[in-house]
Amino acid sequence: MAECVTTALTELTFGRDLSTELADCVFESLFSGEVSPVQAGALLMGLRAKGETASEVASGVNAALKEAKLVKGLTGQLIDTCGTGGDGSNSFNCSTAVALYLADMGYKVVKHGNRAVSSSCGSADILEELEISITTTAENVAEVLERDNFVFLFAPNYHPAFGKVAPIRKELGIPTLFNLMGPLLNPARPTHQILGVGRPEIMRLMAEVLALTDVGKAYVVHGAGRFDELTPFGINKAILVDDGMLTELEIDPADYGFALSSPSDVAVTDRKNARETIRKVLAGKAPQPMLDMVALNLGAALSLLDGTSLADGIEKAKAKIAVGVSREY
Repeated sequence: MAECVTTALTELTFGRDLSTELADCVFESLFSGEVSPVQAGALLMGLRAKGETASEVASGVNAALKEAKLVKGLTGQLIDTCGTGGDGSNSFNCSTAVALYLADMGYKVVKHGNRAVSSSCGSADILEELEISITTTAENVAEVLERDNFVFLFAPNYHPAFGKVAPIRKELGIPTLFNLMGPLLNPARPTHQILGVGRPEIMRLMAEVLALTDVGKAYVVHGAGRFDELTPFGINKAILVDDGMLTELEIDPADYGFALSSPSDVAVTDRKNARETIRKVLAGKAPQPMLDMVALNLGAALSLLDGTSLADGIEKAKAKIAVGVSREY
């Protein structure tokens, strides 16, 4: 397999895209530990300098999933609300709140995530604060999901192969292909997804990768204010992925009755503040801009799951948020 790595490095030297066959071989070699740190660093830098294609990212995703601890035996609709992170916003945990609202409404949520990288408190951190387990094993996912409609899949526990490339990523010190792959690697393989990105220039790429994988319906979203979620700060960009078809659209909060607000209205200062805030959000008693942000994203998720319009999804979301979740956190 090492020969394909040499071939790939040669192709990247000339700025050429890797064929699917070549990319498959390269990433399988990488995740199986057959590639030296020097070669791995060169590959990641070469891809970054050239610009990754959807098929290259999809090859990376498929190779990583072959090495992952996949969740078996799940059926029916499953949704994830996972973004790329890295938007540096220090906002409250909107995607986690959306996930818990969906679970309270009876939808099955398989949330894939990690600890904070650039925010005050990541999804794993906030769930610990709410005393929700982040250590569910692949064997127990079905049982927990049946009981709670929600299960958290802590990424490091399901992707041991990433440990082989972690030192290389750390030494490079810049975003690489692996930063894009995180939201695409849910080991429960959800049928529906809200995937947020903080960089609008990668929206199309992420949507194309989703179209190449098993997702049925998804939104790739980029929020006003360079957030990796829909926001009530201005016009948001989105791409609907529906059975492999991509549709670009803009989502103006004003069209759905939301007042304009600003990023400072949804910020949290530290882990304690994040915990206090999400509890208020889940009770439907947080500041209005936070509730509006949840309603936008929850509405998008509901429109995917219910097969309705975004307007109908948002109205349903508003009604739910007005009363909050049934469980006290």
